[in-house]
Amino acid sequence: MLAAMAYDRYMAICNPLLYMVVVSPQICLLLVFLTYLYSLITALTVTSCVFSLSYSSSNVINHFYCDTVSLLALSCSGTYIPETAVFICAGTNLLFSLAIVLISYFNIVLAILKIHSPEGQRKAFSTCASHMMAVTVFYGTLLFMYLQPKTSYSLDTDKMASVFYTLVIPVLNPLIYSLRNKDVKDVLKRFINKPYQSLKFM
Repeated sequence: MLAAMAYDRYMAICNPLLYMVVVSPQICLLLVFLTYLYSLITALTVTSCVFSLSYSSSNVINHFYCDTVSLLALSCSGTYIPETAVFICAGTNLLFSLAIVLISYFNIVLAILKIHSPEGQRKAFSTCASHMMAVTVFYGTLLFMYLQPKTSYSLDTDKMASVFYTLVIPVLNPLIYSLRNKDVKDVLKRFINKPYQSLKFM
């Protein structure tokens, strides 16, 4: 979904005159459909690999939710094939979507640098800043979680990263995207300058 949003920003900034043609409602629906289809295929592949294993009598998962890696740790059979499947699915998903995001933003930065007016550059950059921040936080956490070598892997570190990935990022997203809104900025400035008065009006 973040890759689709990056493509949308790329079209809006680099090809604004073709935007309504290229990013039509049909293309948007296709991008959403492909995102969900790929997610479903990945989930079915990883789930079938994980549940094809034998498990010992222990049913305590060392995690705060039922994560694939923590389930594999409970298995008493060989986990090479499921671990490889998880690594391939996560790696393909991350690297493919990250490549789309990086290529889109590389072209966006080049287009912004070609804009002669500072005001135009500022407007173009502010259009992408919130999405770039969300992408950096999201992909940074995922790369840390899923693509670290097995030798340095720790379930405790994984749990901390998972808390960040499942709780902190969804909480930050509305804040990151709403800071582009002028009304939200005004309220935030008022709250910082006069916190007591701002709370009285709530």
